[in-house]
Amino acid sequence: MTTKINAPLKPSELVTAPDGSLYHIRLTADTLADRVILVGDPQRVDMFKDIFETIEHESINRELHALTGIYHGARITALSTGMGCDNIDIVLTELDAAANIVGNTDGNRHLRIVRVGTSGSLQADIDCRSTVASRYALGMDGLMNYYAEWDAPLASLEQQFAAHMQLRSTLSHTYAAAASSTLLETVGEGMHHGITVTAGGFYGPQGRTIRLHPSIENLNEKLASFAYDGTPVTNLEMETSAIYGFSHLLGHEALTVCLIIANRPQGTFLNDYHAPMRRLVGTVVERLAI
Repeated sequence: MTTKINAPLKPSELVTAPDGSLYHIRLTADTLADRVILVGDPQRVDMFKDIFETIEHESINRELHALTGIYHGARITALSTGMGCDNIDIVLTELDAAANIVGNTDGNRHLRIVRVGTSGSLQADIDCRSTVASRYALGMDGLMNYYAEWDAPLASLEQQFAAHMQLRSTLSHTYAAAASSTLLETVGEGMHHGITVTAGGFYGPQGRTIRLHPSIENLNEKLASFAYDGTPVTNLEMETSAIYGFSHLLGHEALTVCLIIANRPQGTFLNDYHAPMRRLVGTVVERLAI
């Protein structure tokens, strides 16, 4: 599904920086590549400086660090998002605006977007250092429900999940979207494939008790026991549902691949994951460049 602009946008609606770039991501149609890799940590973008053969553009604004370069003839933009779906609302909206609204564009530019992140496994047999590619995403954050165009492309998944979880009506309605089948087959080859649940926070929304207690009892056990069309819930994180939702509405391809750094059933955590993350980033760049 794609949407059209019906009226000129006011400067207060789509905000730009003095140089004409998008206000937050600091990219333009010219500095944005059609292949985009999203990472959470702005320092992780520095990994791409050792991978790209040439660097065309770099900008840093708050937690949003952008780097566009060339790898084996393919032009790729690496961009950090920070944490959470609220940041994804900004990043995906502005990526699409850079591609299809601001500057000399015909509005028909399609991006291939791969998020490379970290996540916690909900299945005991998916150990730390494993990699999960998200076939589907379930958003418990509620973000896409704020958009009138949201058309519930996986309504059956939403309905089955709601029946399974029996969540309180005071919580946000869960929404669902799918990965690009092409990216899942190419970039996600040889990885675990599953359903990724996106939470609205790190502690209570992911079933952690510190001083305050989660309102959903046995959240992780309930999530782990759910499957859709033979695909189980594999992991829990904070961004994928929004990436998939916006990509569905705006006509882009998207995939999330996550390095598992925590196994919630086992109670294990991988403190130093720099080396396996560096290998995963290299793999994604190699496969996305083809």
